[in-house]
Amino acid sequence: MNETKRWDLILEPNRAWWDLRLRQVWRYRDLILLFVRRDFVSYYKQTILGPLWFLIQPILTTLTFTVIFGNIASMSTDGLPQFLFYMSGTVIWSYFAECLRKTSDTFISNANIFGKVYFPRLIMPISVLISNLITFVIQFLLFLGFVVYFLIAGSNIQVTWNVLILPLLLFLMAGLGLGFGIIISSLTTKYRDLRFLIQFGVQLWMYATPVIYPVSSIPEKYQWIIQLNPLSPIVEAFRYAFLGTGAFSWASLAYSFGVMVVVFLVGVVIFNRVETTFMDTV
Repeated sequence: MNETKRWDLILEPNRAWWDLRLRQVWRYRDLILLFVRRDFVSYYKQTILGPLWFLIQPILTTLTFTVIFGNIASMSTDGLPQFLFYMSGTVIWSYFAECLRKTSDTFISNANIFGKVYFPRLIMPISVLISNLITFVIQFLLFLGFVVYFLIAGSNIQVTWNVLILPLLLFLMAGLGLGFGIIISSLTTKYRDLRFLIQFGVQLWMYATPVIYPVSSIPEKYQWIIQLNPLSPIVEAFRYAFLGTGAFSWASLAYSFGVMVVVFLVGVVIFNRVETTFMDTV
């Protein structure tokens, strides 16, 4: 008598576009950790300074902004020390920018792996978010060190209780970066031009976000344009929480959350649709 075979895993080609398959993602959590370790170790593997670049990059960027926008252009920093003002914007913005940039290349850069073995494709962008989070923690601790230094030096800064919302701000940044990233990644399987535009686009987006200037420096009649950017409330809230200056609003953060949800859901729908056929076009 023939016994019915029971399979541990059944691959099904058809599924709903909005199906996240989070249960499968959780089953492959060990693989996520492996990808995180790979990304973190390999990025600076053959460099002389190695992980020190995690600290050097924000410092050099902050110094550049301080010289060009603070001293030469004399842009307002709402009375805050210029170095701290620019570093606060740089640290929180870099997390979003790196999440967007790396997740936007998911299908193209991992085509060889995707074509050889099955695992939930959403694992790749999720591992990017986690590996970038490690980088953020290192740079954030550097930022906190400078905050303590300027506090001891008597600078006019104030750390508020809003520091407790930092996990929420990171969640919003990660969600927006993931959502926009997987949308672009899905589109680049057919339209490779987007790969060349992404870096340029991220730079332009930074100038449309109050990273190098406060919202208060913009004429009031134009501030609504900056507020349409879902990243603006996040950067301002981060600056307000740790430096005591900025435009903090729960309503604005709720707007950012709404945009994040919409972008993420749209991204998942497109990602799931492209996932089944992208090997034919890559």
